[in-house]
Amino acid sequence: MADEALLDEREVAILRWRCRRGLVENDLFLERFFATHGSCLTIRQARGLTLLMDLSDNDLLDLLLRRKEPTGEVSKDEVKEVLEQLRNRA
Repeated sequence: MADEALLDEREVAILRWRCRRGLVENDLFLERFFATHGSCLTIRQARGLTLLMDLSDNDLLDLLLRRKEPTGEVSKDEVKEVLEQLRNRA
């Protein structure tokens, strides 16, 4: 399935650059995510992460800290899956 195809190194680098945020708290979550999952990101995960990056920093932080759950356009399975990976501290 195309959604499960892995991103190549260049695509991961572009996605990582796109994920740079204004709040250091968000950056900490994202850095840990890329350290853990960066070498095996799928197209589906990239799509979910891109939708999250369209949010404001404060809205993203609320999701990461479980103050809110995804609603509206970000209430998609791929977003929820990536969000759980971002929230996971293990």
